[in-house]
Amino acid sequence: MSDTPWLGDAVSLVDAYRSGERTPTEELEATISAVERSSLNATTHLDLDTAREQARAADPSQPFGGVPIAVKELDPVKGWPYTEASLVFADRVAEYDSTMVTRLREQGGGVLFGQTTASEFGGLNISISKLHGVTHNPWQAGRTTGGSSAGSAAAVAGGLCTIATGGDGGGSIRIPAGFCGLVGMKGTAGRIPRGPRTLIAPMTVVVGCMARSVRDVCRWYDVTTGADARDPYSLPRIDGWERDLGTRDLSGLRVAIVPTLGTATVRDEVQQRVVAGGEALAADAGMKIVDTPVSLPPLDLTWALGNLAGLKLELGSRWPACKDELTGEIAFGLTMAESMVNLETVAQGEAARTAANEAMAAIFDEVDVLICATNPDVAFPADVYLNTRVGSQQSDPGNNGALTIPANISGNPAISVPVEPFEGLPVGMQIIGRHHDDALLLDLARVVERERPWPLVAPGSPI
Repeated sequence: MSDTPWLGDAVSLVDAYRSGERTPTEELEATISAVERSSLNATTHLDLDTAREQARAADPSQPFGGVPIAVKELDPVKGWPYTEASLVFADRVAEYDSTMVTRLREQGGGVLFGQTTASEFGGLNISISKLHGVTHNPWQAGRTTGGSSAGSAAAVAGGLCTIATGGDGGGSIRIPAGFCGLVGMKGTAGRIPRGPRTLIAPMTVVVGCMARSVRDVCRWYDVTTGADARDPYSLPRIDGWERDLGTRDLSGLRVAIVPTLGTATVRDEVQQRVVAGGEALAADAGMKIVDTPVSLPPLDLTWALGNLAGLKLELGSRWPACKDELTGEIAFGLTMAESMVNLETVAQGEAARTAANEAMAAIFDEVDVLICATNPDVAFPADVYLNTRVGSQQSDPGNNGALTIPANISGNPAISVPVEPFEGLPVGMQIIGRHHDDALLLDLARVVERERPWPLVAPGSPI
């Protein structure tokens, strides 16, 4: 029995179960051992008794039968802590499972073994919180994984488990995927239901996974997608995501390669790698590169204010007495929103969202695919909050999320895939498509994966 977890993808792990090369109980014990040895600070809670019971009863004929799956601490699992990475809710326990968690267990057969760290309420793209401290990037200790799916990215890239849940309200799947050398898919809004008790506004949040391979994302879609009444904006089910991967004709598609999306400040070396990666993908797929102006309106304030309304609802009467327990940026945002938000600012916010939708739609009148950087820079230092960070302009708070938030506002699908690293740290290339073109983006990501494979686990990982 190996004490090292499976270092391939989740699909190959299931294949290993089916061939008898490995068993779910062996894999779970290897995962537990690795988590206990790890210095990444990727996990916050382990449910070992339940996980061992699930592993013993696992059915490898299921899509994720017996696969240890880590769950982001913003995803409720009944009986587990439901802190949302905040001191305010340090003692809260979840009373229900999310729809995605239920499907992973029941339709997928996954073994949910523990929780992973996140930024507070998913509101920041950093890997540090007052509740759990610093989560480290497995490519280089002391560097961020990004956020908010911080621990999920660290666990998957660091060799602790093959796949984990994630969520993306402004880049929280794609940003850590870019920083950690993973695949990060933000589906069309509604692709995976967010219920139960779905908070509808501001309609920017999606859920999904942190994965090592494109086919793992496809299998995740096969298990978790499909409409659910408790998320009234969830999309009808489509079958065959994994089965049909790589079957679409990509030749002749029009692609624009704009590493900055027209507005972000992106490090030159990152731009160079994204352009090279985009040009290589275009050549490999037979796409036509077109020169299309890209100019998207500033959206950071619109996005922030929309999400802060939901946070105020959750905090309820605890605010403002809980202010000192909150991350500085979260407390500042709530205070600012209270002073700014009125009928006029709400109207302005809706106008900005409409303008963003129109601008994104206008781009896709001219092209079929848009390629840009995922992050403005490689991973920055992990042990500082945004409002105390010093460094390059690319990592200034106002520039963070400038490349990822637009697709959340408009609801377009977008995927981050690794391209050539810089100074030993991953660089992510983001591919954005029209609404409902998720399968097309997955096929394009598969071309990158096939022609220029990336490490499935961070080189030099302590595992």
